[in-house]
Amino acid sequence: MRLDELKERLLAALPKGSVLSGEPLRLHTTFRIGGPADLYIRPGDEKELAGAVRVCREAGMPYFILGNGSNVLASDLGYRGAVIEIGRALGEIRVEGERIFAGAGASLAAIAKEALSASLDGLAFAAGIPGTLGGACVMNAGAYDGEMKDVLESVRLLLPDGTLCSMSPEELHFGYRATDIGALGAIVTGAVFKLKPGDAGKIRARMEELREKRQARQPLDVPSAGSTFKRPKGDYAGRLIEASGLRGYAVGEAMVSAKHCGFVVNRGKASSSDVAAVIAHVRKTVLDDSGILLEPEVRFLGEFAEVGICPSPET
Repeated sequence: MRLDELKERLLAALPKGSVLSGEPLRLHTTFRIGGPADLYIRPGDEKELAGAVRVCREAGMPYFILGNGSNVLASDLGYRGAVIEIGRALGEIRVEGERIFAGAGASLAAIAKEALSASLDGLAFAAGIPGTLGGACVMNAGAYDGEMKDVLESVRLLLPDGTLCSMSPEELHFGYRATDIGALGAIVTGAVFKLKPGDAGKIRARMEELREKRQARQPLDVPSAGSTFKRPKGDYAGRLIEASGLRGYAVGEAMVSAKHCGFVVNRGKASSSDVAAVIAHVRKTVLDDSGILLEPEVRFLGEFAEVGICPSPET
């Protein structure tokens, strides 16, 4: 099916203005990097999301689910497929007793703020994670000894056949920065948190403590995708990278952060090729020095043939 025909089918299923052609992905990633997507879709609810996915699947069009783009490196060449944004339209947050019901497009910061307002303890660790609930569930996001699996009761999923269901973290085998959600071909549409009553003052103090730690240790003033690499067993990516003498290593405008070696940052006008080259060099150097192959935490969207990686993250 031609691209214009697919767009017409999507426009028939979705409201006007929700389907864009050639949208620059640099506008939708925290790296501020990325070329145009063939199609960029903004569904307004679960029904529209299911409709967009159905049309793409029937047409054989690759698609990629995007939250706020905080863990994504998009190719300079863009994406030959449809990027489906799960954003504020799917960002409802509702507190009921000790549970919080949230849509996949809600930010973790907003959910943590609602928990604080309701004096519910358990989400302080998530307040500074720059992502949305959907991506956080897929990756079992965590920080400062807290993980999503510790506070989630269930995850609501859109399955490949178009049905909706809810599954527990145990059923989805939540592990370190990994779950079975991708393997199922499922899309997160929301989740339920089960928290504990707490003291609002103590929760606020803990959130402030973690905020200050992040500001002191992480390069929050420049574009990045957060932690670039997963933590290797028994060690830290940042320590291994520094031990290999790579603090400040740069290709073009992409650089290993001098503030925290676990972050690759965009100093201004870095290309995806610059970032990918830094990542490839860091992995090779650390492997040569320590025997440990660092696994990227960032997801690659599009083609990166210049460093020998052409990942296919689409559902």
